[in-house]
Amino acid sequence: MNTIIASTWQEMLRRKMLLITLILTALFLAVFWFIADTVGADSTAGGDLLMQYARRSAILSLGFFFGGFVVAFLAIFSSFSVISGEAEQGVLQSVLTRPIPRWKWYVGRWIGYVSLIGAYALILFVAILLITNVHAGMTRDYGDIAVSLLLFLAAVPVLVSASMVGSTLFSGIGNGVFMTMLYGAGWLGGMVEKVRGALPVEPDVEATLSRIGALLSLIMPADGLNRRMQYVLTQGAGETIPFLTGGNPPSNAFVWYAGVFAIFAFGLGLWLFKRKDF
Repeated sequence: MNTIIASTWQEMLRRKMLLITLILTALFLAVFWFIADTVGADSTAGGDLLMQYARRSAILSLGFFFGGFVVAFLAIFSSFSVISGEAEQGVLQSVLTRPIPRWKWYVGRWIGYVSLIGAYALILFVAILLITNVHAGMTRDYGDIAVSLLLFLAAVPVLVSASMVGSTLFSGIGNGVFMTMLYGAGWLGGMVEKVRGALPVEPDVEATLSRIGALLSLIMPADGLNRRMQYVLTQGAGETIPFLTGGNPPSNAFVWYAGVFAIFAFGLGLWLFKRKDF
């Protein structure tokens, strides 16, 4: 299994996908530094404490709005053709003829993607927090920071598990489209919640929007985990940018649901892979 994990890392490096992501991330962090410096220009010079808190929340919201997207698309486009693509090229057939159980190959691939993308997500999380701390200060509640980090990283196994399920069912391109639309549905659910919280609407309309947003978020919970992470990190002060952090944050029950979703998707993908003919 260690060989499969190492080959997954080598494949991502060979395709230069991770390298391109790191270069673009460095460009984003440079722009984010400038934005944080502009937004937080007066936050360390005394003044209204509530305003300092709001500026910090705004900077974090902007940073993790991008961070959630880049981690999601790195997870999706790294693994969307892991099974169907290699089967079409004949690579998978040659690997599975060796005395290696299918489950070891599948689990090794899963661990390889989750570990490498998780390491990238960790670096991105720390970078956003450090930049925010320089320009607007940061909470010293390390418990909240630890919980936020776990929530940010939790989106990776959710996305990889779902993507590998899709790869057993669809072609590489088909699964890429499927996963993009699936993540888009979850993101739209979050946006519906934010619109509901930001705009004055009638109670019956608000209830309908709430149900629609909750249903879409359940289809793909990755964006909901990101919204919950921002809420924990800012303690609900994200209302300063309604269309980024508005609406009610996902509950603890939603976080548990996301964990069950990842486990179920992982088990379903493994079961389908073991039964699939190549």
